[in-house]
Amino acid sequence: MKFLTDSGIEIRRVYTDLEHPIGEPGKYPFLRGIQDNMYRSRLWTMRQYAGFSTAEESNKRYHYLLKNGTTGLSVAFDLPTQIGYDSSHEFADGEVGKSGVAIDTLKDMEILFDGIKLENITTSMTINSTASILLAMYIALAKKQGADLSKLSGTIQNDILKEYAARGTYIYPPTPSMRIITDIFEYCSKEVPNWNTISISGYHIREAGSDAVQELAFTLANGKAYLKAAIDKGLDINVFGKRLSFFFNSHNNLFEEVAKFRAARRMWAAITKELGATDERAMMLRFHTQTGGSTLTAQQPINNIIRVTIQAMAGVLGGTQSLHTNGYDEALALPTEEAAKIAIRTQQIIAYESGVTDTVDPLGGSYFIEALTDEIEAKAWEYIRTIDAMGGSVKAIEEGYIQKEIASSAYNYQNDITSGEKVIVGINKFTSEEKPLMNLLKVDDAIRAFQIDKLNTVKAERDNTKVAAALARLAADAKGTANLMPAILEAVECYASLGEIADVLRLVFGEYKG
Repeated sequence: MKFLTDSGIEIRRVYTDLEHPIGEPGKYPFLRGIQDNMYRSRLWTMRQYAGFSTAEESNKRYHYLLKNGTTGLSVAFDLPTQIGYDSSHEFADGEVGKSGVAIDTLKDMEILFDGIKLENITTSMTINSTASILLAMYIALAKKQGADLSKLSGTIQNDILKEYAARGTYIYPPTPSMRIITDIFEYCSKEVPNWNTISISGYHIREAGSDAVQELAFTLANGKAYLKAAIDKGLDINVFGKRLSFFFNSHNNLFEEVAKFRAARRMWAAITKELGATDERAMMLRFHTQTGGSTLTAQQPINNIIRVTIQAMAGVLGGTQSLHTNGYDEALALPTEEAAKIAIRTQQIIAYESGVTDTVDPLGGSYFIEALTDEIEAKAWEYIRTIDAMGGSVKAIEEGYIQKEIASSAYNYQNDITSGEKVIVGINKFTSEEKPLMNLLKVDDAIRAFQIDKLNTVKAERDNTKVAAALARLAADAKGTANLMPAILEAVECYASLGEIADVLRLVFGEYKG
């Protein structure tokens, strides 16, 4: 009988040798971690991905999380916000505040972070097509708070390529989308130098059904495309390369996940060096980890606490810089306060009670881990060479190659569950009758009317002459070659709405139909 990882790599009965030296942590190629002391000096940032309903409600949750030990905020936006529609738009009906918080104008951002000094917290924003607008709102709020923008720290996801391949919240075609992304790189390197301008995401690739090798390969291939686009724009890889970060998924196969994270660092170091990086800090792969949403089950949901613990442990053993742990009830609804508290306590128990933070790369040198790291890396390079031969990630996405590979993996995985070859406790083995969870968090459809009233009030009170001028400037800049961020920031500061700004760019760039 063969034993396989989730990526189909055969596991030997026993591992008895190391094929090569594995190096030291904090040194190129960073296999063992990007800092020489790792968690002995500083723990990872403990984030909880949160945002629902209105800015008012989400602000309450943020204060609750901060009170309970969260060290960084991670903002979830609702679907209309993600695809550039105001809450008043007909397409927003039924979606306002459901998958995240609704943000229509700078006013909402002010409410969202009421009582929270942006200079004193790191914030991650899961936003892509409208990342430039939400980042501009965040910067505008920081300016209103009197913050030193050079100290502003956080991350925008800003990874449009994986949207075309796996997730679908794109607006504009690839070429103008890549322009917006590199404009953000350029602007932030000068104005907000400590901001991570992109979080190149494998998370959603994995959620769409890829295996671990595909997640690694497609994510790094996308990262390579962003590097080349920025270099073509004339940016210095040794400058903007330091502000790139990654976002990976963590699933239940503990050792495969650890090996994936370790391989990712070594591969990214090689990719950046090949493209001209000479500063080792520009070669370091910094990453955020989120436990696997698609692994959560609605059946026997308390089991998800154990799954999340295993996945979080994999992220820590793999050397993550930031971690979000899912709530056990998220297969059924947005997490309740109780579920969110258990999720953050999971991280805290790992950090302070498990002992795994006491030494750097505690699994390093394991015959099994080192062999598995090498095998995952070799398979990922095969994918990357195929994508390079096609002309890079943009071409591979346009031709549907990456999407087909993910779909095939998802199909095979589901077949394995259906056949019982892959055991999911509570789904196809060890099932039982159970009572449904009570007190799930539900978002009231009535909040759309509340959000529209707030938007109408802002539009009535703002200087609409200034708004019109700012939007006209944005249209002119979009038709030309100017960096778009200053014009977007000007529009945001006039309280132009997210939908108004996105619509200007829709008119200039068009919409991508897939």
